[in-house]
Amino acid sequence: MTEVQSPLPPTMSAVTIDAAVSPSPPPDPSADTTTLLSTTNASILPAEDTSTALVSTNEEGKKVRKIVRKKKRRPARPQVDPAEFKLEPPPQTGTIFNIWYNKWSGGDREDKYLSKHAAPSRCNIAKDSGYTRADSVPGSYFCLFFARGLCPNGQNCQYLHRLPGLHDIFNPNIDCFGRDKHSDYRDDMGGVGSFMRQNRTLYVGRIHVTDDIEEVVARHFQEWGQIDRTRCLTQRGVAFVTYTNEANAQFAKEAMAHQALDHNEVLNVRWATADPNPAAQKREAHRIEEQAAEAVRRALPADFVAEIEGRDPDAKKRRKIEGSFGLQGYDAPDDVWYAKEKAALEASRNGGMLEISEEKLLLEDADRQEKETKEEQNGGILSSSALAALKGYGGGTGVTFTTAKPAASGSGTALVGYGSDDDSD
Repeated sequence: MTEVQSPLPPTMSAVTIDAAVSPSPPPDPSADTTTLLSTTNASILPAEDTSTALVSTNEEGKKVRKIVRKKKRRPARPQVDPAEFKLEPPPQTGTIFNIWYNKWSGGDREDKYLSKHAAPSRCNIAKDSGYTRADSVPGSYFCLFFARGLCPNGQNCQYLHRLPGLHDIFNPNIDCFGRDKHSDYRDDMGGVGSFMRQNRTLYVGRIHVTDDIEEVVARHFQEWGQIDRTRCLTQRGVAFVTYTNEANAQFAKEAMAHQALDHNEVLNVRWATADPNPAAQKREAHRIEEQAAEAVRRALPADFVAEIEGRDPDAKKRRKIEGSFGLQGYDAPDDVWYAKEKAALEASRNGGMLEISEEKLLLEDADRQEKETKEEQNGGILSSSALAALKGYGGGTGVTFTTAKPAASGSGTALVGYGSDDDSD
């Protein structure tokens, strides 16, 4: 067996528990051997709990022992032996390989004999999932061989070894495994799929017909994600499974291809075609509208959403009063009103610091302007700020700057030495 080294430290999540200090009882020598064995086996599990005790004193003066338990995430295990893993190219079923449709042209429409071979392995989420190198890289894709139960890399894999979640969002042109989608589906509705529509429904064929076929299909396919609905055609051995998330449908398609349920059948898992039922089309359109509305709700403030949806009847009255900005008869346009509300929202998110700083600046400017106006009225051309700057400049030269006072005007004051360019003078 090849030894696999851990390239990354395990991710830890801390849980704090406060407990009073009490002496632990001595171990009982007559303890049951089975209990000791189970405790030992629990400590060997990949996801183990390591505790650290810290003794401190609380407000009442009592000693309190603080136990910090750190739960380690287990590393992903290799699903197959790396020495026995062989990557074989897909079998040739035609004469010309079409790179756009990613298939052989001719002979692959429906190969009943080739598609009935059972899968060599199956993914076990409870045992195989764990952290890999891809967990430290944002935007990583999921491992295709992990979904099929054939990944030999384990924690050294460059792709994710877990189930897709609601927060795993990818480009519509690629699937969760990083493969490019095509403009149209294949003739047999297999392969990666199309980017022209969001498909969350899988067609499952060749199911062994039993009375509890719905329960069997739901039990096996719910391992790969949350199921929206399931429809079974019992007499034909066919089921349609619709997932809540598209990425889970893509993962389940690869995980359940050529697998078996409770019997030795070999499943035929394909993409389902568009449902021609008008009720299904209406339901899908309503779901898309709800997604768009939810995106709008997250992008806009809560007050705007309440005004748009009509849940705040006083919003129009408040806007009519506040939107005048103190000007009688003025009605602010929508862009001006929304810009004001956006600025107020950003100021509230920043803790009101923006509004306080602007108000402080306005107060300082008003005080300075009032002071300068009083000094100008008392006499002088230069303001106090200009005089302060000049005093600082002339402090080292011994020059003194003062504010000039206006001369007293009297009746005997006359113009002396007044000249003019006029020839009559």
